[in-house]
Amino acid sequence: MRGVPARAAEARNFVHDLLHRTASPVDDLALVDALLVTTELVTNAQRHAGGLTGFTARIVDGYLELAVEDGSEHCPTAPAPRRPGTTGGYGWPLIQRLARTVDIALTATGKTIRVTLPL
Repeated sequence: MRGVPARAAEARNFVHDLLHRTASPVDDLALVDALLVTTELVTNAQRHAGGLTGFTARIVDGYLELAVEDGSEHCPTAPAPRRPGTTGGYGWPLIQRLARTVDIALTATGKTIRVTLPL
């Protein structure tokens, strides 16, 4: 992908196309999980971290590796207990549940969240 996706849909479409071009077929559930995690990571960067500054997706040894960069040093945390009527707070726990690995690295300009998902 050239440049940084402007919207989560662009990142999701890139991952969708990447997984359909791979030599090995990707299970439908793995595809759905990959698209959901992609959407959540990009949306979280846009909503909570000042916007997306970098995005990569690649297949490594049977795993999808996603790296999302943003300009905030604030790392995501588990949400506080939900109060009735509130919205949000599902994305980060969902990412942690679906991804095989989740790594957060602070950078000179913010942070990179790198996840791997089994295919």
